[in-house]
Amino acid sequence: MEVARKTHWRSSRLMLLLFSAIFAGLAFAAVGPALSGAATTEDDTAEVEEFEFFFSGNVKNDGVALEGVEITVEGNGFEASTVTDADGKWTLGVPEKAEFEITLNEDTLPEGVIVVEGGSTQTREFGQTNRASVNFFLGEGVRVTVGFADQLLDRVVNGLNFGLLLALAAIGLSLVFGTTGLSNFAHAEMVTFGALISFTLAVVLAVPIWIALPLAVALSAGFGWVNDAALWRPLRKKGVGLIPLMIVSIGLSIALRYLFQIIYGGSTVQLPGSGQLQLQFGPVSLSLIDILSMSISVVVLLGVAFFLLRTRIGKATRAVSDNPSLAAASGINVDRVIRIVWVLGGGLAGLSGILWAYFRPGVSWDMGFQILLLMFAAVTLGGLGTAFGALVGALIVGMLVEVSTLWIPSDMKYLGALVIMIIVLLFRPQGILGRKERIG
Repeated sequence: MEVARKTHWRSSRLMLLLFSAIFAGLAFAAVGPALSGAATTEDDTAEVEEFEFFFSGNVKNDGVALEGVEITVEGNGFEASTVTDADGKWTLGVPEKAEFEITLNEDTLPEGVIVVEGGSTQTREFGQTNRASVNFFLGEGVRVTVGFADQLLDRVVNGLNFGLLLALAAIGLSLVFGTTGLSNFAHAEMVTFGALISFTLAVVLAVPIWIALPLAVALSAGFGWVNDAALWRPLRKKGVGLIPLMIVSIGLSIALRYLFQIIYGGSTVQLPGSGQLQLQFGPVSLSLIDILSMSISVVVLLGVAFFLLRTRIGKATRAVSDNPSLAAASGINVDRVIRIVWVLGGGLAGLSGILWAYFRPGVSWDMGFQILLLMFAAVTLGGLGTAFGALVGALIVGMLVEVSTLWIPSDMKYLGALVIMIIVLLFRPQGILGRKERIG
């Protein structure tokens, strides 16, 4: 019996890593063409443009064109960079007609040249056409740089914020895996569901935000219940194996994702309160939404810990996660526990989606899929099936993703988290908090 259990968990871990690698390949395959096609020149006939909307500009200092100046466009979950050509011209395509931040990297300007007016970062949106011009006013001056320690502290705080919201989603994913053995790739769409429902309530139906967001979390929990009642419980009753269940979850993920696109469209929209003024705490810049997001995450995570450690149903959840057969023999209603786990996981995923929408910022049809690999990385890094391991793994992944941008391009920041996960698993295959008898 013990040998069978070990073989089962080794097989599950192997399949999880295999499918994570496949999804990583798909993600980079999808990102690669977009990045290669984003930076273009003014000569549209020289290169096939991938996007319909474009920002462009001409970087000159006292009439002299500056070559090799880096320009970055970021917003609504999209980010791309280019450099100016020999004539000082640059063009960047974007996937939608929305508001973006355009940043000129002052470190790439010649010595003694700085942005003297308007700042090195400007917020721009399109008018009636599909092109918008962005100009930076340059002049002579002394550049004020931010020290590495200040940048590091700012990235750490942002990483903590990201790690906390990632933990909310990862814990639900881990609890489902612990109680059922299912690696649910459709968990990403449960994250997206929470954000889309909050947008529907708060923006489309104009429900007050303080009612809309809690209601969206409640509906997300109900979505988790529907998932189990309509699909996963019938499949469990029929004795369907874990690998077929995993494949079903991938199919469900794809179906839901494109259903969301059909209903809501492919654009990115904002929740009320996005784009608030930033508050400066020394070198750290945070908005009121950021502070509220971290506070909510901490309170909810403490509540989940109390539920698992102190309540009767929480202890039953841990027992089922450790050994479903023994838990059933002890009189625990395993199906009821699994149903509660699906409800809890749906609610946590919905809340994570709302906070992710404010962090990105923006709500889109595939926003949950964008962090799916990071959720699996957190679960695997912390220890398969352990809720507390998922929390630790998520915090590590969140910190690493944000801090790594100090050394590597932001387009590659998710790669570092996967590399660290692989390194940890080489030395500790069960994960950081994984153990033979899993608790929490």
